[in-house]
Amino acid sequence: MRAHEAGWAHAAVSARGPAWLRDPDDVNALVPQLWSSTALKVDGVLEVGGVRLTDLVAEHGSPAYVLDEADFRGRAQAFRAAFADYDVYYAGKAFLCTTVARWVVEEGLFLDVCSGGELAVAERAGVPAERIGFHGNNKSLAELTRAVELGVGRIIVDSFHEIERLAAVTRELGRTARVLIRVTAGVEAHTHEYIATAHEDQKFGFSISSGDALEAARQISAIEGLELLGLHSHIGSQIFDSSGFEVAARRVLALHAQISDEVGVVMPEMDLGGGFGIAYTTQDDPSDPSQLAIELTKIVTEECKARDLAVPRLSIEPGRAIVGPAMCTVYSVGTVKAVELDGGAVRTYVSVDGGMSDNIRTALYDADYSATLASRSSDAPALLSRVVGMHCEAGDIVVKDEFLPGDLVPGDLVAVPGTGAYCRSMASNYNHALRPPVVVVKDGASRVAVRRETVDDLLRLDVDASSQMGD
Repeated sequence: MRAHEAGWAHAAVSARGPAWLRDPDDVNALVPQLWSSTALKVDGVLEVGGVRLTDLVAEHGSPAYVLDEADFRGRAQAFRAAFADYDVYYAGKAFLCTTVARWVVEEGLFLDVCSGGELAVAERAGVPAERIGFHGNNKSLAELTRAVELGVGRIIVDSFHEIERLAAVTRELGRTARVLIRVTAGVEAHTHEYIATAHEDQKFGFSISSGDALEAARQISAIEGLELLGLHSHIGSQIFDSSGFEVAARRVLALHAQISDEVGVVMPEMDLGGGFGIAYTTQDDPSDPSQLAIELTKIVTEECKARDLAVPRLSIEPGRAIVGPAMCTVYSVGTVKAVELDGGAVRTYVSVDGGMSDNIRTALYDADYSATLASRSSDAPALLSRVVGMHCEAGDIVVKDEFLPGDLVPGDLVAVPGTGAYCRSMASNYNHALRPPVVVVKDGASRVAVRRETVDDLLRLDVDASSQMGD
């Protein structure tokens, strides 16, 4: 049996199998749906935005996040066009920097932030305050004050204590805050699974079933400085069908009608949240924005008609679905070793110069990714491989299972697609690693949007070290 056939045999009986099922005889090929729209291989070298990653690494070093500007803008435009009658908020928590914030505005989207830090980025980027939505389950008095001072377009309130804090801020400043109520609809959707009753036990939102959401509406409507715009529901992440949205919309619109009848407030808006999935592997089959728009609009329109309600102004919050596929991460290989598994199969461990400090999702969520040799072509048989990081943790895994050429050596480049969402946002200095740069590529040119950290950056907050640096 050939080496790659042995790999397939092991993968077939493995609990998880390879992260995505590349044909091991075509190990140099890209699977288009996993990569940004401009990614291609030329003589085995991966190009993104017309920039060869070998050239990019020579100039900017590795590891590096590579952000395809044309792809990001194209996905933003697709959501804007498909959801033309909606307000489309880019969920900044997926990835945010001033460059991206400006793109969001230029493409006609709104921006959703969930912390004072993200709000500061939006302010620095010049995002009009009225185009900002402010999320968060524990906003501080200082954060709420700044949001009201700036005139943020909407604040999504998440608790009774927040209502009290926000009311105090508006009284002090003599301003009015426009708010949505985040509600817990008893639905959580992740990929193809959703459970309709078992998810009240969480930190976010006001429960509909307990009556807290209705009480929040009563309290807000009685406060002069708060304007109640509508309800907000978010049911999960990596969602590939609309079933969960349908159940949630039915419950949220029932509350919408109840607030109108019992509180006397006809709310003009409703936010369906985000969580739209992307393809990390060939097992993922996300809907395109136009199909999502058709399905979500149909769900809300039919439910409103059944309840004799006017359809509110709808909004959604895609984040991962825009930036996720628009970015890949490129690493340099440092060490390659083979490990014999039970049954005689062999797994190749490919150690790279990054890891869980730049992509915690595999370790934290057991997430799947794929990878490709990015610096050359190879005629070597494909071997079942695991791409791992350089951190002092056995769980420091970037790609759990992938078929990569059997002749990988130190100095080769390996690229991982689909790293735009949450990888840089959740990056850390674990083991005092320096966080990689975000390099924007477009039309054959590259530029740094977020620079690589330096040792001086690392030591600046260390009081003893920083005082010595100033000597």
